[in-house]
Amino acid sequence: MNKKELAVKLASQTGLTQVKSMEVLNALFDANEGIIGGELVGGGKVSIPGFGTFITKTRASRVGTNPSTQAKIDIPERKFPSFRPGKTLKELISA
Repeated sequence: MNKKELAVKLASQTGLTQVKSMEVLNALFDANEGIIGGELVGGGKVSIPGFGTFITKTRASRVGTNPSTQAKIDIPERKFPSFRPGKTLKELISA
């Protein structure tokens, strides 16, 4: 399912127009200006009970190997977004 299809389903379930549904999705999920993205950039987390939690994790710095030259390279610490599914979502998918 893509974003447009999600907006259509949201509109049909809530009675909103498709344009308003797209605005809601953008307000939540837009990487630059959305609520969830903004919270994760600040190092926070977003919990949606029954669905899951969006969090920011940090991968420690490490020494890697360039596969073509076999030279050792330093890979710096890096932050990345992560999602942990909630118990209800896990149970629905595994059933």
